[in-house]
Amino acid sequence: MNGATQTPQTMRRAAILCGLVAILGAFLLDQATKLSALAALGRGEVYAMLPVFNLRLSFNQGISFGLFTETFTDRPLVLAAIALVMTALLGNLLVRSTTRLEAVALGFIIGGALGNVFDRLRIGAVVDFLDFHVRGYHWPAFNLADASIVVGIIALVTTTIIGQRPDPAAEETSQ
Repeated sequence: MNGATQTPQTMRRAAILCGLVAILGAFLLDQATKLSALAALGRGEVYAMLPVFNLRLSFNQGISFGLFTETFTDRPLVLAAIALVMTALLGNLLVRSTTRLEAVALGFIIGGALGNVFDRLRIGAVVDFLDFHVRGYHWPAFNLADASIVVGIIALVTTTIIGQRPDPAAEETSQ
């Protein structure tokens, strides 16, 4: 170490900074890949990349996995507003996060959600292009924002299950 003591305040600032970097990274990577997909893929065209993976451009007007598409077709602002409210709530949790892993997990979720909100505001639907399949069964097409949200949720659940481990240095100074 460099000899500087880490206070809870500096640790929280570092965690928040990590979360903000995760938001920006998830959002920018998602948007870059969606722009590439829009430029390279025609709607309905399938490009087989691997025996279990295709690139296939589609547009999701519903929520996850295309659920409630009929309800939200031509209503992208409703879903965008719901996602922004949820993102604000997650942002509140991010500001209160105490560990870097928790902050990064929240950052991935927020960055992914903002990527999908941006699509809804820009084109009225979420751009999906990753198509995994096995023996004729296709997982619903998705994008990197969706993957970022899932990774963030898994990391957040993991931090909750594992819990907070006590800092050995703090235990030594309290004795």
